[in-house]
Amino acid sequence: MNELTAFTEIVNVIGGKELPAAKGATLEKLNPHDGSLLFTVSRSDAQDVSLAISVARDAQPAWAEVPAVKRGDILRRIAAALLDHRDEVARIVALETGKSLANALGEVEGAASLGFFYAGEGQRLYGRTTTSGTPNKWALTVRQPVGVAGLIIAANTPIANVAWKVFPALICGNAAVLKAAEDTPATALVFARIAQAAGLPDGVLNVIQGTGVEAGAALVADERVGVVSFTGSTAVGRLIAEVAGRRLAKVSLELGGKNPLVVCDDADLDNAAKWILLSAFSNAGQRCAAASRIIVFESVYDALREKLIKGAEAQKVGPNDTDDFGPVINARQLQRMLDAVSQARSQGATVLTGGNRLTGPGHAGGFYMAPTFLENIDPDAEFSTSELFGPVAGLYKVSGFQEALSLANRSPYGLTACIHTKNFDRAMEFSRLVESGVAVVNAGTYGSEPHMPFGGVKASGNGSREPGTEALDIYSNLKDIYMTTAPSSTL
Repeated sequence: MNELTAFTEIVNVIGGKELPAAKGATLEKLNPHDGSLLFTVSRSDAQDVSLAISVARDAQPAWAEVPAVKRGDILRRIAAALLDHRDEVARIVALETGKSLANALGEVEGAASLGFFYAGEGQRLYGRTTTSGTPNKWALTVRQPVGVAGLIIAANTPIANVAWKVFPALICGNAAVLKAAEDTPATALVFARIAQAAGLPDGVLNVIQGTGVEAGAALVADERVGVVSFTGSTAVGRLIAEVAGRRLAKVSLELGGKNPLVVCDDADLDNAAKWILLSAFSNAGQRCAAASRIIVFESVYDALREKLIKGAEAQKVGPNDTDDFGPVINARQLQRMLDAVSQARSQGATVLTGGNRLTGPGHAGGFYMAPTFLENIDPDAEFSTSELFGPVAGLYKVSGFQEALSLANRSPYGLTACIHTKNFDRAMEFSRLVESGVAVVNAGTYGSEPHMPFGGVKASGNGSREPGTEALDIYSNLKDIYMTTAPSSTL
């Protein structure tokens, strides 16, 4: 593999070959830390996507014939190679996203963990054998690959997002076309290089660079793509569901969140404040599971607000390991944060801290948003109901548990939720009744471990779950097999 500094243009990987876009068009990728040009990126269109799908379709039958256990062996080698190259991959992730090297290293290790888990699923690609109501008849199920998997990822945790979709798609015997996030193209390219060097056959994993409108849309619309898995905004997810649904393709959607974190009157306020700061600001708030609605019992509201303001003002913002979080991914995203705060302020909200772009030493030219808390926000205002994907959160005062639960569920989204309380009954009741795919007690709003399913309800997804064993249901089809015997004629 080449070092990142050797890159001039980040290109596609099709059939094991690194190819620019057929028409030669490119995009610019800017450094989130200072706004400088990192490299150009192939701007693929439907022609490039069609070629990648053709190559994947040709490669898939032979890959499906490889026993699942052997496919797992190859995935295990890819995951091990990720660890062997963790420093280089982490440098790429850090440079493309602006996050610290330490955070990027943790992300690479998490991606490898996903790989090891799904490698093991090759030994556990279970069907089931069951009874029949007919004598001398056996009933069983087996898993079979869908065919070509179209994978579309976000840029917030790029190497983890690649692993999240590629590993389960491949272990089920599919070939994949991965549409890389346009803000993190090099991460996807280097993963493909690692996979190829680890023994993945050419054409089984193909990487397409470019925009969602040009490359992603072509991938979703192509009749040869049997399953589409998308992580991103709800608005785009709805379009994907509509287009892929018309041709009856399988679709997995992991979409946005406006996640509530409830702090009760019996909570450990120091612990709650610690987890709120992490949940709201880590990775610059660019997490679908980020806590963006902090719902607090009025009896402890003032005390917690003071802790949160002090904690936010103490946050170190920058790209280094000693910093708490880095920049948002691009200028467009930064402007969206600023506009949202401005609109909320015009509607009567109070900015408690932050609310501005950071431009001083160490931040000039970069896409840095100050850690921001607001209060006095209408629960039905756009700020309260739209995912912002940045280090911005609102505080909401409630009288007690029922109002907190009602406000937590007063959202179009339902991805993650958290409650801080020492009351077991209250914690269990919240976990049972909150409308979310994930519920957490006395910690933060975070995603999933490799062996656990992750996904949301309402506008946060379409009911699918990735990762975990449940992801196998996305990337495989179940086939019923009935076997009838005639023992009296052969015994």
